[in-house]
Amino acid sequence: MGRIEELERKVTILTRLAETSAVLNSTMRLKPLLSSIMDTAADIVDAEAASVLLWDYKKQELVFAATTTGDSNGQALIGKQVPLEGSIAGTVMRENRIVAVGNIRTTTVYYSKIDEQIAFQTRSVLGVPMRSRNRIIGVLEAVNRRNETWTEDDGYYLSVLAAQAAVAIEGAQLVTQLQLANEELNQLDKLKSDFIAIASHELRTPLGVILGYASFLQDTDDPQVREHASKMVNSAMHLRRIIEDLTNLRYLEQSSLELNREDVLVGDLVRELIAEIQPLVEAKRHDLTFVPSPFDVHISIDRIRIVMALSNVLNNAIRFTPDGGRITIHVEQRAHEIWVNIIDNGIGLAKDQLERIFERFYQIEDHMTRVNGGLGIGLSIARALVEAHGGRLWATSRGLGQGSTFTVVMPINE
Repeated sequence: MGRIEELERKVTILTRLAETSAVLNSTMRLKPLLSSIMDTAADIVDAEAASVLLWDYKKQELVFAATTTGDSNGQALIGKQVPLEGSIAGTVMRENRIVAVGNIRTTTVYYSKIDEQIAFQTRSVLGVPMRSRNRIIGVLEAVNRRNETWTEDDGYYLSVLAAQAAVAIEGAQLVTQLQLANEELNQLDKLKSDFIAIASHELRTPLGVILGYASFLQDTDDPQVREHASKMVNSAMHLRRIIEDLTNLRYLEQSSLELNREDVLVGDLVRELIAEIQPLVEAKRHDLTFVPSPFDVHISIDRIRIVMALSNVLNNAIRFTPDGGRITIHVEQRAHEIWVNIIDNGIGLAKDQLERIFERFYQIEDHMTRVNGGLGIGLSIARALVEAHGGRLWATSRGLGQGSTFTVVMPINE
């Protein structure tokens, strides 16, 4: 080869390496990444085949990750182990240096079992270490140079490619590990949500029975029985709040894309809401009044989530209204919207609290002296659920001690 031809080949190879670097940096998928490395490695050193062997840190083994030795042979090679002692790749790995063997018959570190297993004939091997962040992650090998023997330039070119490949492979492996970890987290999150949903549902029924009987005992003439019943009701109410908060945790992040909408009659929605909160109303001996008018109007909603939102607002009214208080649910149609006003004569709200109560984990009472339990997420979730339906939720109050009104607005089906 003449001097000009040699220079032209060097320029071509360096250009190919630059192009390969751009390709390696543009993909985080391991399989196409390895394929690109193999093609480039065989081409730049004029070899028949190339392979990548990666170090498995868990098993402490050097194994084939990719090769260009044909489809069937290549597939048979993937995953096969190469010993650190008595192999060319193992020598490269252990000694952290380039190893070039022009004729495998002249070396004592050739591992012939791989050829026997995949029916391939190896004549010469050039192996270079793949380094990333000052540690070796594997070996890049070129096999069977087509013309002449390995040159010093071949070792240099393959080392440059190996350095680029090592960084790209480690990045792709990290992305794969993150994806797997994310999938595991998603599965765990689903298991958690399913458990919370099942547990809260199963606890509601017996708790409702306990509240019902305890409320009944509060009306007896025996003062000792009434006292014990009141303690039972208070404990059951506290447990109910815990169950509600557990259920609410499932809806901290709500997207409109996650809604399972169906046509629901406003009347059916109100009746379901009454059944949901009646045990709490009776336990606190509240006077609950309904003023429903548009019972025959249809709205397109995710029924479970809207009942959850309205229940959260009602639970808030029940919790912060002293025993024997008044709560009114007023339902009306305004233009193309349904307005649900939940009005109580409870502790009321200061002006600066009207928006803050919708913040996550905000508590009206001081955390050291508060008597009402809960995580402070019910109203924030109620607003998120309503807004996911294209609706609105806000609060008004004339001040502390003067009750509150919570307004839920939802669009009517066109």
